[in-house]
Amino acid sequence: MKYTIKHELKNRIRIHLPMKRLSFKQADTFEYYLKTHDGVDEVRVYERTADAVVFFTCDRSRILKIIKAFSFDDIQVPDRVFESSGRELSAKYYDRIVTTVILHYAKRIILPLSIRRVFDTVKTVGYILRGLKTLKNRRLQVEMLDAAAITAAVLTGDYNTASNVMFLLKIGDTLEEWTHKRSVDDLARRMSLNIDKVWLLTNDGEVQTDSSSIECGDRVVVRMGNMIPFDGEVIMGEAMVNQASMTGESEAVRKETGMSVFAGTVVEEGDLTIRVTQTEGCGRFDKIVKMIEESEKLKSSLESKAERLADKLVPYTLLAAGLTWAISRNVTKAVSVLMVDYSCALKMSMPISVLSAIKEASEYNITVKGGKFLEAVADADTIVFDKTGTITKAKPTVVRVVSFCDESEDELLRQAACLEEHFPHSVARAVVDCALEKGLSHDELHTNVEYIVAHGIASQIDGERAVIGSYHFVFEDEGVTIADDKKDGFYSLPDEYSHLYFAKNGELSACILIEDPMRKETGDVVRRLGELGFEHIVMMTGDSERTAARIASQAGITEYYAEVLPEDKAGYVERAKAEGHRVIMVGDGINDSPALSASDAGIAISDGAEIARQIADITIGSDNLESIVILREISTLLMKRIRFNYRTIVGFNTALIGLGIAGVMPPATSAMLHNGSTVALGLKSMTRLKG
Repeated sequence: MKYTIKHELKNRIRIHLPMKRLSFKQADTFEYYLKTHDGVDEVRVYERTADAVVFFTCDRSRILKIIKAFSFDDIQVPDRVFESSGRELSAKYYDRIVTTVILHYAKRIILPLSIRRVFDTVKTVGYILRGLKTLKNRRLQVEMLDAAAITAAVLTGDYNTASNVMFLLKIGDTLEEWTHKRSVDDLARRMSLNIDKVWLLTNDGEVQTDSSSIECGDRVVVRMGNMIPFDGEVIMGEAMVNQASMTGESEAVRKETGMSVFAGTVVEEGDLTIRVTQTEGCGRFDKIVKMIEESEKLKSSLESKAERLADKLVPYTLLAAGLTWAISRNVTKAVSVLMVDYSCALKMSMPISVLSAIKEASEYNITVKGGKFLEAVADADTIVFDKTGTITKAKPTVVRVVSFCDESEDELLRQAACLEEHFPHSVARAVVDCALEKGLSHDELHTNVEYIVAHGIASQIDGERAVIGSYHFVFEDEGVTIADDKKDGFYSLPDEYSHLYFAKNGELSACILIEDPMRKETGDVVRRLGELGFEHIVMMTGDSERTAARIASQAGITEYYAEVLPEDKAGYVERAKAEGHRVIMVGDGINDSPALSASDAGIAISDGAEIARQIADITIGSDNLESIVILREISTLLMKRIRFNYRTIVGFNTALIGLGIAGVMPPATSAMLHNGSTVALGLKSMTRLKG
């Protein structure tokens, strides 16, 4: 692709493609292409000018080679990229605002006064009808106040004021709608599916393959804790499926043979084999958008309170206007009062503030499912961390396999990896990755596998029952024994590592030593969270007391609990809430799901299990706990902004009403200042909270 360089700085370059403008699809294609290359940090493609700005961390020459190698005909872009693109939406609202401004001022310049008056009178009828519709619900809302103000201005012959009010109302409505849709779409894109690998059932068994190669009619296996990647029909198995992302249902739904399942839902218990009926690009993004728009979770309590107050103040504004006219017999003063209301500004600035904060959080790879949860994070005084994959690194590694039978360490690792590869947990991935690094092929050796939450896995290998998991599961629940001549070796296993036990036919076969080092940023994050107002910072883990004490000491956490089960974590959260605390739970595994659900705001680490991300109210996409500090800062700043907006709106508009009653300010000025301040506050609410 030919191009010209228009401007460049260090690690930033702006180029122009040889065309007047790009179509939306071309712009999305070029942006997708650039983002797929390592070293490209950020890309902005402008379809109107056919320009692109590329931020990069690699050599400049490599970026130029990447751009030169681009061709629209050679790039295969997934349908979901076009489906979830917000480019066309932004262009539509931008054009709508520009058109509104041009028509408003062109009308003043071109049309004679008499025609403008007729035009404004006709438009007034539309606002009157909008106001009357609110009376059907026996409620006085801002639409009725707008209709009364515009009607009063027309009846008194002040057509300029009526025209300005209608113009500003239209601009305000468009800005609010644009910001809302853009924020919702950004949130939906974060929640959209991003599944690269699936288990395909073939005549030779299960094979892990790219999701992009799946076709309608293929059979896909989905196990506990995983997201269903495609719409399909269950042909084998039974499971409880969480469908909240698609239908909003809070309770899991039982699915069995012959029933339909939906992409984006998550298997909570059991496993399913589905026949795919729809692959990607079939409207899942639209379903997510609809779910978000209809969800009450988007509203914080402060936002809801402001909206309720806005509606309650409308009758008082009408009453003030009526009393002003009754006392002064001055229509101009009464109209000045009608031109000002609290409702418009409150209803516009509050949701825009929340949705803009959600969008800003997404720029830090933090997905927040509603303003309610930002408020919970801002108010929380207790934060509970899971250890494995959260306090510690998301990628633990196998240090050593200790054999307690006649089989070799590599053979035992191969068998363990065969069981673990089906389940979404960081420790399971560590076992699978270690086998892969050693070149140990682990074709399906077992029959159906069973996952026991927070304990381990059970299956059959060569007719023998095989289990792998925690000490509690293997030795206490399963009653596994240790050969007498191996007990000394067992009791001398090093304590600095986590232990994963593998047993066959009721006897210990191996202990896999897992190194799970603490994240390097953990200590600093814990300290900063304390400075940001968290009174209780807690760590909970299923590991031994010794391991938990070591990690807690390194992290600077004084309150920790070891050898806990999922119900213990959820129980702690419930007790803390009952004592009046606002609680945040941070986790990444299937066993964290009950606590994530019970907390005021559940935060899931993106590398964790699908069920944890689905249940969580907030998902952190980056591999860094600094995101939690950023989330707390954004949430706190959002609450400050909402309170500032509230005080500003009430104070400023009360002053305008007072000046109108006193006859100091004419209706046109009141309307201009009121509507101008409303739009200005809305635009201010769209700005970034952090820097």
